[in-house]
Amino acid sequence: MNKIWLIIQREFLNRVQKKSFLVATILVPLIIPALMGGMIYFMLKEADSAKPEVVHVLDHSGKFLFADTKRFTFVQENSSLEQAKKVYSETEDFALLYLPEFSVDNPEGFALYTKENPSIEKIESLERIIEDRIHDLKLEEYKIDQKTLDDLKKDVSLKQVNISETGEEKSSNSGLLYGLGFVLGILIYMFVLIYGIQIMQGVIDEKTSKIVEVIVSSVKPFQLMMGKIIGIASVGLLQFIIWIVLITVVSSSVLGYFGLKMPQKQIQEQVSQQINDPEVKEAMEATQNKDVTELLGTLSEIPFAKIAFVFVFYFLGGYLLYGALFAAVGSAVDSIQESQQFQFPVTLPLLVGYLGLFLVILRDPHGTMSFWLSVIPFTSPVAMIGRIAYGVPTWELGLSMALLVAGFIFTAWVAGRIYRVGILMSGAKVNWKVLAKWFMIKN
Repeated sequence: MNKIWLIIQREFLNRVQKKSFLVATILVPLIIPALMGGMIYFMLKEADSAKPEVVHVLDHSGKFLFADTKRFTFVQENSSLEQAKKVYSETEDFALLYLPEFSVDNPEGFALYTKENPSIEKIESLERIIEDRIHDLKLEEYKIDQKTLDDLKKDVSLKQVNISETGEEKSSNSGLLYGLGFVLGILIYMFVLIYGIQIMQGVIDEKTSKIVEVIVSSVKPFQLMMGKIIGIASVGLLQFIIWIVLITVVSSSVLGYFGLKMPQKQIQEQVSQQINDPEVKEAMEATQNKDVTELLGTLSEIPFAKIAFVFVFYFLGGYLLYGALFAAVGSAVDSIQESQQFQFPVTLPLLVGYLGLFLVILRDPHGTMSFWLSVIPFTSPVAMIGRIAYGVPTWELGLSMALLVAGFIFTAWVAGRIYRVGILMSGAKVNWKVLAKWFMIKN
């Protein structure tokens, strides 16, 4: 055990003391908020300075009357389509919108002529203007005014309440839980994959530099493998904690600075200034306070401490499980290029868990497939993290954790038998048959 601890110390200090570790650990959390802040700044600056696009309108139906908006300035044309095209082609304007005679029951034949491929956002904006007008024409045809239609529409919001076996009620919010499972599942997938590949790269480097021949003269190959896996896991966990703290603090500051200038904030301020009726103001404030209270109530019901513990457990468990396999692959090859044939089969179960997160778990967290994906050791690190915020029965969580520990022990045993032979082999042509042969060799 003392020899494994020495290997852990060596791997940990060897990586932590490198300038590359310090640069990556400090700069990455600063780069992400900086990029985000820069993009928001230039987006807002561009939006403020952007001139409206000029759109020529040829309306042969006579049913449209376009008002200028912040995005578009409309120029009416009164000619044939060919003549309008000619006039438009002689300008630097954005587009020519052609509106032929049409039936409101079957509106067809609309066309937009442009000199370059426009963005989907601009196309959708023009389509919405046309759709709104056709909507109004349909209302006129059925002799229904807009106020009557608005009165018929009522928004309904379902309050989500979970009832426990003891009858206790807790508020819930599926959208919030979906986002939490989504983010945590992706983080697990990324870090297990990134640090697993780091283990493989570390083993390959030591094998090709012949350092391992000196080390294995003092420790057993299995002790070297375990020390390397746990040492790099410690580095990964330390780096992850630093990233979370820095990204959270810096991102909050950046968003807080730009939040006052976001469009939705400006709209809210404009609406508040336009409303003078005290009763309406009071009703809006009551609604906003109610929404905030419900959100805070939902957040208070989420067991963040439990989720944090489960996240760390599955991060370490998944990393150790896949780290052993990556170490075995690294010991069998002499270069990162040679490892390509083994990487995909090793990472395939992890990829299944990642795809299952989006296709199965977040859509039906309590379904049969979600259950099996969250208890099978090779997929549970991603799958269970995606489910945990929705509330998982204690026995399912316990079973999943136990199987993950057993899975790590099994993969460590299998990888160790391959590692003890492969780490000392150089220049050999390795395939799956050779790996099986190494596994079967007796001590």
